[in-house]
Amino acid sequence: MKDGAIGAGRRVWLSAAPLPIDGVLDSVRHEGAGAVDLFLGLVRDHNEGRLVSLLEYEAYDAMALAEMERIVGEVEAALAGVRCAIAHRIGALAVGELAVVCAASAPHRAEAFTACRLLIEEVKRRVPIWKHEHGPDGVSWVGCQHPLADT
Repeated sequence: MKDGAIGAGRRVWLSAAPLPIDGVLDSVRHEGAGAVDLFLGLVRDHNEGRLVSLLEYEAYDAMALAEMERIVGEVEAALAGVRCAIAHRIGALAVGELAVVCAASAPHRAEAFTACRLLIEEVKRRVPIWKHEHGPDGVSWVGCQHPLADT
């Protein structure tokens, strides 16, 4: 883990190791929560009509962790009783591997669903994590404005 062991009081992580789903869930559980929603993002075998064999995730670690903390704080402030967590892999991931986990607990399911959706949408939109896509057509940066994407 780049930022402590999952489940050890933290609620955002970057990791080169596989993400333990139970640790992420444990970090959002609390006695007032009657619902927990979980989003698991996996590496798929295609993107925009191209075959994919591997994704390499790269992050600006300090900025990514800070932005994930902001997202968690914003979602928790917007939805009463919600507790959130985000864990993201970095490094090379094969098709089928777990790339991101977002979890949200809340007193009721509607708030948990809303919070979890907000988490993943904001991670995709704001966190400086880039994908280097590998496939039979070669290697390319996708879905990002990586500083080296045009080189």
